[in-house]
Amino acid sequence: MRRMDLTFSERETAFRDELRAWLADNGPDPKPAEGGDEAQLAWRRDWQRRMYEAGWAAPAWPVEYGGRGSTPSESAIYFEEIGRAGVPLAVNVLGLLLGGPTLMTWGTDEQKERYLGPILSGEEIWCQGFSEPEAGSDLASLKTRATKDNGEWVVTGQKVWTSGAQYSKWCMLVARTDPNVPKHKGLTYFLMDMEQDAVQVRPLRQITGEAEFNELFIEEAKIPDENVVGGVGNGWNVALTTLMNERAGLGFALQIRLRQLLDDVIAIAAERGLLEDPLYADKLAELHIRTESIRLLAWKGLTDVERYGQPGPEGSLVKWLWSESNQQLTQLAADIVGAEALTGDTSWSYELLRARGNTIEGGTTEVLKNIVAERVLGLPRLKTAA
Repeated sequence: MRRMDLTFSERETAFRDELRAWLADNGPDPKPAEGGDEAQLAWRRDWQRRMYEAGWAAPAWPVEYGGRGSTPSESAIYFEEIGRAGVPLAVNVLGLLLGGPTLMTWGTDEQKERYLGPILSGEEIWCQGFSEPEAGSDLASLKTRATKDNGEWVVTGQKVWTSGAQYSKWCMLVARTDPNVPKHKGLTYFLMDMEQDAVQVRPLRQITGEAEFNELFIEEAKIPDENVVGGVGNGWNVALTTLMNERAGLGFALQIRLRQLLDDVIAIAAERGLLEDPLYADKLAELHIRTESIRLLAWKGLTDVERYGQPGPEGSLVKWLWSESNQQLTQLAADIVGAEALTGDTSWSYELLRARGNTIEGGTTEVLKNIVAERVLGLPRLKTAA
């Protein structure tokens, strides 16, 4: 059995110290208080540009594609330090974590040459067109259709929960190209240009007041044949690469954020003398154990990356546990912090409201439990009764 050694090597320590020093000296400008979504977008785009120019936008990318060729351990350190510094993620986080790595695995040389540079610099922002109204957790049931016509693909359908679509240039789109084969085999992975009249974006306002994600209405959008990734009919396998990177890439930033929130709640509880109350002390201790478990599980996932060259299904376990733990933490914070956690436009009320979506986004908890049962524990697939 391979063991984890969480002691940093000299190279890893130097990497961490270099990044930590750069973040301390080159943090983003203050978050704009006015200007709405456009101002927020410009602020985050500027931040990615700064990281790009300093070589910190995607250090895990190979050197030939503009990264630093960082090891999996250094990539984990990177996300931990980003989370610890409290700086925003890059504006093109889906392109950096999902689109780029997927193209490196499945893309042609021409696709890599065309798309990777603008992803890295933030010049072109990407979104992910997977979920549909009747195919969220069961991606293979999607109904968006793509048919070949005079050398290009014509796409019609609807997508939903598409984060960042309102300011994206490219969409990682999975559509059905063959309805006459088993559902997993009839899918194809496309790169769809969002800047065409056939693609309509409608933001969805959530409980926090933000519109992080959107509906997409696609009416005969055109996609050239060279924008197929991984070959026609191979969309399921390409999509799995995207999904595994999604659940692994953010794990380290998420667990650091959870640690920071928990430490804040513990500090408030200490100020108010609540640590002497066994009820609060027990709940905080349980959350501490869960937070440490998530951190160690995230590090354990590195062994799969080192062994197989890509993340494994264990990333689903990290996301599942983080989702539930963050909801438990914000609920407990409402009891400890008090009225501020229930007052609109405060940081604690935002955390409480935003956490409600954690067990849905990025794969529902129910689906993640199935993945862990079948692909991690090796349990048999549940058969439904006739």
